[in-house]
Amino acid sequence: MKKASLRLKATVLSLLVLFFLLLIWQIETLPKSAPKPVGAATSSEYADLMSAGGGESTQKSGFPTPTQLGQTIYKQLSNPLYDNGPNDKGIGIQLAYSLARVGLGFLLATLVAVPFGFLIGMSPLAYQTFNPFIQILKPISPLAWMPIALYTIKDSSISGIFVIFICSLWPMLLNTAFGVANVRKELLNVAKTLEVSPLRKAFLVILPAAAPTILTGMRISMGIAWLVIVAAEMLVGGTGVGYFLWNEWNNLSLSSVIFAILLIGVVGMLLDTLIGRIQKAVSYAD
Repeated sequence: MKKASLRLKATVLSLLVLFFLLLIWQIETLPKSAPKPVGAATSSEYADLMSAGGGESTQKSGFPTPTQLGQTIYKQLSNPLYDNGPNDKGIGIQLAYSLARVGLGFLLATLVAVPFGFLIGMSPLAYQTFNPFIQILKPISPLAWMPIALYTIKDSSISGIFVIFICSLWPMLLNTAFGVANVRKELLNVAKTLEVSPLRKAFLVILPAAAPTILTGMRISMGIAWLVIVAAEMLVGGTGVGYFLWNEWNNLSLSSVIFAILLIGVVGMLLDTLIGRIQKAVSYAD
């Protein structure tokens, strides 16, 4: 009951903060009146900007108002799956391309990182052997691999998947190795006493114990992957949310740019929440 009350209060406060921010945004983007300069010549352009009051002109902010953003959101979401050619696709199609690239790259990284993380987590020799390579490759920006990927793969879409694979690999690999290496000794001693085979020990003892840490690495990797795919799509173009954002900027449609930014944030939050729920489901109390 206390937890529900706290959640309700937090929701109300969040809505109040949102209302306050929207109010400030609306006020700052309202048309402002500017007095006519003394002695300035009257031109047809200036006359068009004159207000009905006569002595003042109305200057509109180039930044969209919340109302204009709302109209853009309604327009984009009312028909998200239209396809009018290569450079004119609905936001639903663009989002599907981005999620597909992220999902495939993330899956490939999982298939490599989890088994390899088990190997270096269970073997100190393997850890010491591969750790220098991991430490050198881990800090490299994923986008730095894009030129090499484009040169070797020669396909922008597959290159984007490769970049997602690279950026998703390291957090999962290191967290898997850490979780496996720090499984409680009591559990391993019991498995040894019962003469459990190495394969059964890996799946029935080590994997459940290390699962929360592995899911933490997956959660970090997913956040990085979603961040990187947007930047990659802005570079290579074609399809995706990143391309949509960059294309709308080239069209000087700031309301569509803000819509794309909000969409990226919402989808990223949903992906993080999904993996967070899975992580909570496999966690256990010590």
